[in-house]
Amino acid sequence: MPTTAKCRQTAVKGEGKIKLLKPEILAPAGDLEKLQMAVVYGADAVYLAGSEFGMRAFAGNFSQEDMRAGVAFAHDRGAKVYVTVNIFAANDDILRLPPYLASLEKIGVDALIVADPGVFTLARENAPSLPCHLSTQANTTNWQSALFWQQAGFKRVVLARELSLQEISEIRDKVSIELEVFIHGSMCWAYSGRCYLSHFMEGRSANRGECAQACRWKYHLLEEKRPGEYMPVLEDERGIYIMNSRDLCLLDSLSQLVRSGVNSFKIEGRMKSVNYVATVTRVYRQALDACLSNPKNFTPNPAWHEELRKISHRPYSGGFMNGNPGADGQIYHTTAQEASHEFVGVVRSCRDGRATVEMRNRFAEGETLEITGPTTNSREIPVTDLRNPEGQPIPAAIRVQEHVSFHVPSPVEEYSLVRRKTK
Repeated sequence: MPTTAKCRQTAVKGEGKIKLLKPEILAPAGDLEKLQMAVVYGADAVYLAGSEFGMRAFAGNFSQEDMRAGVAFAHDRGAKVYVTVNIFAANDDILRLPPYLASLEKIGVDALIVADPGVFTLARENAPSLPCHLSTQANTTNWQSALFWQQAGFKRVVLARELSLQEISEIRDKVSIELEVFIHGSMCWAYSGRCYLSHFMEGRSANRGECAQACRWKYHLLEEKRPGEYMPVLEDERGIYIMNSRDLCLLDSLSQLVRSGVNSFKIEGRMKSVNYVATVTRVYRQALDACLSNPKNFTPNPAWHEELRKISHRPYSGGFMNGNPGADGQIYHTTAQEASHEFVGVVRSCRDGRATVEMRNRFAEGETLEITGPTTNSREIPVTDLRNPEGQPIPAAIRVQEHVSFHVPSPVEEYSLVRRKTK
């Protein structure tokens, strides 16, 4: 018999208000800098991969040294670190996994994310103190499967992205295992990432972290009696993209998800930019805190949607929250991404009326840039008295990652994002 959900986020009365238990904001960390930005901008936990055995082989990923530094940074600020070991393992992987798993336990990570039962078995044997979370790659779409994984010894299930709010709530009612759902980021055209197109066309297995994103390519039609005659499948002069999914954004469903009893809200994007990680984490941090402070009357702030439009993204969708989106979940005319702002740098320090910025895109004396901090709202600041690292005046910052400085009328936070409006 399934157990009643002990992990369900129940209503608690206190001081005349309804208080909901707090889900975590789980942010992606493709490298050490992104981990730091995610934590500073409000993540309760981050997920990352080592140099092997994860599902994002082309993210920056973490050496053992960087992982130790990342764990220390996160733990010092009260955040957790989960490590993905969620490939579908081959025989040679099984031979190499035990020492790697043992090393993760020694480093002090907080949990492993796995998909393969064999990897799970090795994790229990070689890193017994580490809880295991079941990856979305395992395609958990019903409560009976969730109950199976609960009884197998998993602490958490990352649910398939193809579930509706009603289905998530039904699973929550049947099991006590923690539930994690994706709330923002890229969607896969295949079922929770179970795709063989990349391997077929490029020899790069999506199920071993090497997806070539073949679903984003432009395709033509070939009729069997006309070899070599490639006919474009056109909607307009740019072609048609028949497997291109919209990006997921569940900001408008946040209150319902909190009430459903989900334990963790996951942001996709280990291969996305520092600007993306910081911006999205901050938006959902603010939204969740606002929701928990006034759950009955929560309405998303339009400014949060505006912030999400500033980062590079495909048109947003509510995914499967209200059922199968059908054609509305796809974009059939382009794979291009859009953004209202361009990321130009990160504030590394501010003293004596000057902000030192690590430059990522060119900017110049006289421009007006937007600065947004981990705890401060966006404001526009003109670039005046721009200087190079030696303190010499320069007309423009042109060297990527060079530290330049300019005058600011009031202090700005370390780790602040510096952006340029483009639309």
